[in-house]
Amino acid sequence: MTPEQENTISFFRFEDLRIYAKAIDYITWLYGVTSTFAEAKSIKLKEDFMKSAQGIALNVAEGSARNKAQFVYYLKMAKSSVRECVVFTELASKLGVMDDEGKEYSRTQLMELTKMIGSLVASLQRAAASKDENIADDDDEPDMI
Repeated sequence: MTPEQENTISFFRFEDLRIYAKAIDYITWLYGVTSTFAEAKSIKLKEDFMKSAQGIALNVAEGSARNKAQFVYYLKMAKSSVRECVVFTELASKLGVMDDEGKEYSRTQLMELTKMIGSLVASLQRAAASKDENIADDDDEPDMI
C-alpha cells in the first residue's frame, strides 16, 4: 500500500466531500463533450459552459474553508452554477452540438448535484440551528454566583 492510499483523509477538507468529487466528474465529462464544439458560434458557449461547471467545484472548495453560514452561501452559489449549466445544456442541444444522450446525461448529473447541494445545505442549517438551541438552553439556566 502506498502512502497516498494509507492517507484516506485529505489535507484539503473539500476533497473528501462527495459533492466535490461529483462536480469534478461532471467537469471531466464536459471537457470531453465540449472538445467536439468546433463551430465559431459554439466556442463562446463552450467557454461559458466550462466556467459554470467549474464554478460548482470552485464554490464547494472555497465555501468549505469558511464557517457554516458562509459555506451555505457558497453552496447556494454552486447551485446557481448548476442552473447555468442546465441552460448551457439546453443551448448546446438546440444548436446541435450536444446529442440527446449527452443532454440527458448532463441533466441527470445536474439534478443529482442539485439534490446533493440541497442536502448539504439542509445539514449545515440543521447543525447551526442545533447549536443555537444549545446556546439558548444554556442561557435559560440561572447563573451560579
